[in-house]
Amino acid sequence: MPKVRRGKKKPPEGWELIEPTLDELDQKMREAESETHEGKRKTEAQWPIFKIHHQKSRYVFDLFYKRKAISRPLYEFCLDEGFADAALIAKWKKPGYENLCCLRCIQSRDTNFGTACICRVPKSKLETEKIVECVHCGCRGCSG
Repeated sequence: MPKVRRGKKKPPEGWELIEPTLDELDQKMREAESETHEGKRKTEAQWPIFKIHHQKSRYVFDLFYKRKAISRPLYEFCLDEGFADAALIAKWKKPGYENLCCLRCIQSRDTNFGTACICRVPKSKLETEKIVECVHCGCRGCSG
């Protein structure tokens, strides 16, 4: 997850409409980063950060692709400045990955058996009473 950096580029038209929401998500990200991780596993401490990162990218994705509320220059500005994850958005555009929680869940090198994460298994294929949580980001099922 790249740090959000304000470059010297002037923001395109429409920036003032989405800036408050992105600033609010940045503030939440700072709080999540500084939050104490006492009593949590190493990976559990990162779950709120993954969740907020997903929210920011989904916000920009929905504005551009679903609601068509922002222009292409503003969308590209958000990607270039690190407000959204371009690789994650690219996956969301592909069939079967519309609800993907994070890129680590589809990287087979991060798992013991060289497969995708447990959250990518459809809920219909899992036991009904068993609660499944992703080790990487805390997702409870993003396959649909």
